Amino acid sequence: MRADPTQQHLVLFARQPRYGVGKRRLAADVGNLEALRFARASLGRLRRTLGSDPRWTLWIAVSPDRPTGWATPARVVAQGAGDLGERLSRVVRALPPGPLVILGADTPTVTRRDVADAFSALGRHDAVFGPARDGGYWLIGLRRRLRQHLPFDGVRWSTEHALADTMAAMDGRTIALLRTQEDVDDGPSLRRYLSRR
Repeated sequence: MRADPTQQHLVLFARQPRYGVGKRRLAADVGNLEALRFARASLGRLRRTLGSDPRWTLWIAVSPDRPTGWATPARVVAQGAGDLGERLSRVVRALPPGPLVILGADTPTVTRRDVADAFSALGRHDAVFGPARDGGYWLIGLRRRLRQHLPFDGVRWSTEHALADTMAAMDGRTIALLRTQEDVDDGPSLRRYLSRR
């Protein structure tokens, strides 16, 4: 039976690709122009790859909250202020009911199969994670229930503990893991990505 795309939500967390904004660790290694080129290329690739699939509805969680024209024609939701945990919680609570998968715009190797596997895992588990090589995660998916406790408080973001902290906060709920991928956060990870293309 084919899934109703209005009930499955794929959210791409993305900062507006502008010169000198975002990807600061990457820019420190390769310069602002190369960081901007990567941000634009990665966002464009993910939108082309994942945006037209009828199995889910694509949302872009934007930062800053305005302007949003760069994110259309996808559906847009604002990330708002705060640390990553606060922004994730805000987006999870803002979207309509249904399974939700969130991924960052800095993992351009994500495929439709990865996203489909995540939604499939949510049919049997409360949450799904795509582990990143650096100890974080490139994807999180939640089945979502009313008054659900979200696992984002106390997470040591941007460290090798982010995945372990988030999983520990799941309070015994069932978890599935996808394949390990690499976020492009710095010069060495960008070089590895470009060498594999």
